Amino acid sequence: MAGTEQARRTRRIRGSLRAAVTAAAVTAVAAGVVACGSSDEPLHSIGYAIDGAVTTYNANTVDGATSGARQALARVQPGFGYVGPAGRVVSDTDIGTATVMPADRLTVQYRLAADSVYSDGVPMSCDDLVLAWAAASGRFTAPNETGAVVNVFDSAQRGGYADIDRVDCQPGSKEATVVFRADRGDTDWRSLFGATELLPSHVVARASGVADPVAAITNGDLDAVRRMAEFWNTGWNLTPGTLDLSLLPSAGPYRIDSYTVDDGLVLVVNERWWGNRPATDTIVVWPRGTGASAASEDGRIQVVDSADGALEGIAAGDGATVTTVPSRNVEQLTLATAGVFENPAARRAFALCIPRAELFEQLGTVGDAPESGIGAGPVDSRILAADSPLYPGVAGTASRYTQADREAAKRELSGSGQDRITVRVGYLGPDPRRARTVELVAQSCRDAGIEVVDAASETFTPSQLTAGQVDAVLAGTAAVAGAGGAADQGDARDALHSGTGSNVGGFANRRVDEILDALLVTDDHAAVAGLAGEAETILWNEMPTVPLYAQPRATAFAPGMHTAVANPTTAGAGWNMDRWILTR
Repeated sequence: MAGTEQARRTRRIRGSLRAAVTAAAVTAVAAGVVACGSSDEPLHSIGYAIDGAVTTYNANTVDGATSGARQALARVQPGFGYVGPAGRVVSDTDIGTATVMPADRLTVQYRLAADSVYSDGVPMSCDDLVLAWAAASGRFTAPNETGAVVNVFDSAQRGGYADIDRVDCQPGSKEATVVFRADRGDTDWRSLFGATELLPSHVVARASGVADPVAAITNGDLDAVRRMAEFWNTGWNLTPGTLDLSLLPSAGPYRIDSYTVDDGLVLVVNERWWGNRPATDTIVVWPRGTGASAASEDGRIQVVDSADGALEGIAAGDGATVTTVPSRNVEQLTLATAGVFENPAARRAFALCIPRAELFEQLGTVGDAPESGIGAGPVDSRILAADSPLYPGVAGTASRYTQADREAAKRELSGSGQDRITVRVGYLGPDPRRARTVELVAQSCRDAGIEVVDAASETFTPSQLTAGQVDAVLAGTAAVAGAGGAADQGDARDALHSGTGSNVGGFANRRVDEILDALLVTDDHAAVAGLAGEAETILWNEMPTVPLYAQPRATAFAPGMHTAVANPTTAGAGWNMDRWILTR
């Protein structure tokens, strides 16, 4: 009876978004969205609600990468590629071209479009690529306040950037030659320098007082690079209210015009954009922390993009089309490797009392569950996507953790030297789906001696795990709060590497690092399967994360929306917002 009642409660939670999306909450003429003529004429503004917060213009910092910045800013800060709806990188030739050159090592020539220019009139240049590489490569390090040697840039990424030997760039030039290390021909190099990764280096130069960023980086001038990093890390933080737009030039079809709680994050046409003019003049993004509920009641939201059941009371209008699919984003718990979880046995104990199969049945299923692939059951691999043909053979000891085993959890907890522990689970709230997850985990773990506390907040960021303020983060791939994931699993793997900022739990295992580095340059299926299987055996024993299920993503489009396409990846539905058209 208890299980039946839980299922009923969860169905009510999951149905809340669908009910809200289809509610008759739209007025005859949406406030701020005024048609100029007949009902078939495009309207001038579209509202876009997302389930992440937008707290920075820099989606590459540790907290920025877990925010909604990638959903909101993909067409403000485009790059040489973007993640399409299939989860794979698609080249963006409006920005430029990337060509592999004949050489004894992987060498890629990047050529920016001849007329590419920021909205403040400063041309795009190879300087922007050099900055992106410097920030993510991890080659500029210094001791932090605890004495640990860390990247001076608070970068969430590492991946292939760490394999680049140099970026040949004549400051101000439209061309850059990226030369990889002799033994590091990365198979996924096309994902580098993508959407939201190219930031205006001239703003960094001006703000940091470093006249020539390329020279500072190339010559290894750590003092100059540290000044640049100080701005890169926090200088682009965004708070609704007064903005310094001089710090926010755009190289995309839209630019930021304003950001307030009441009126959202307003994106307007970038008059200097050299590509096709956006189909709609204004996109108003409604992240968490803004008045999205009031905007929904007023009929100012026409697109809703969130985890199914994560947003309550946010509507896309009467008669909206709702699509719910299993996404590339893996819902998971990222665990600390200090405090109550310092001993891996304590982490295994927690994983053993988590009812992964029940969580999938109640919160992870979408329609008729497929027999295999994404959305077929609890996720058993952190290294390979569930639709990879190699996935079934790399699960390691995942089957031990499918059903809750409280007696085994007690034994592991005792083996860690503890009889009872309290686990604070943090996430960005309010979020009915994740609140229900914590509730179910708490009910299951209590008899194993593990008290689970809901530590959600409206200002939560995964860096609170690093700071010891919580013991676990409930989020998606690489601790992202909203849209996440891609077919290549790059972000997921990166977040397990000891040298990467997105590894917020501080997990470190030398052999896992070696395997992740090897996977970057390996495309032989047998070799990939062997490496992934070995990694998963280690990871299910060390337990830095507990993967749950492929997060169902719900995308709602108001009646009259055209060319809007759901994208269940890190890019979210906003991946092609410059093509959106709304008619009434």
